[in-house]
Amino acid sequence: MTEKVPTPEELAERKMRFLFTLRSRGVTDARTLGAMEKVDRGVFVTGLFADRAYEDMPLPISCGQTISQPSVVGLMTQALNVQPRDKVLEVGTGSGYQAAVLSHLARRVYTVDRHATLVREARKVFDAMDLTNVTAFTADGSRGLPKQAPFDRILVSAAAEDPPGPLMAELRVGGIMVLPVGQSDAVQSLIKVTRTETGYDYEELRPVRFVPLLEGLGSE
Repeated sequence: MTEKVPTPEELAERKMRFLFTLRSRGVTDARTLGAMEKVDRGVFVTGLFADRAYEDMPLPISCGQTISQPSVVGLMTQALNVQPRDKVLEVGTGSGYQAAVLSHLARRVYTVDRHATLVREARKVFDAMDLTNVTAFTADGSRGLPKQAPFDRILVSAAAEDPPGPLMAELRVGGIMVLPVGQSDAVQSLIKVTRTETGYDYEELRPVRFVPLLEGLGSE
């Protein structure tokens, strides 16, 4: 049976509901909503789950990873408070969706993933969307990207037991890092770390569930 292709009107209706859901779940910052409106999540969700791209739920992608729930992407982006001149590091490229959202808020986005397959796929999407301020690398994200440090903002899309020391060191004074922390995939908290002249301030935001942050490179 041939799959029914949605009409432009149906797509517009889906996107309108998508933005309404974001607002209803706490994503209220106008710049964040504007960036998410510009990035079509449907481009990043292919195959069996393509028709669920505009639902507020995480979905599986290649390499046993997931594309995050849109409201969580929005809340993390909102907490990061990216400014137009900022240089941002994202750890955990995944589908590339989060990096694409950040590209509309920052001067430059560097994104790293341990899976080369995901990085290759994300680069293709970035090129197709003409996102010239995003650079994707295959790298051990737990170590950050020291050659490009320091960063104004760091966003981590995988959970560690504690904020990784190398990432903390790569954050500029006055900079912000948002990441999930927790000892298992069942007990995690999204936290906001702000680097000060004398150390780091921590703010707990909400419970979340993310894949674990693993050291080293993936097998692909």
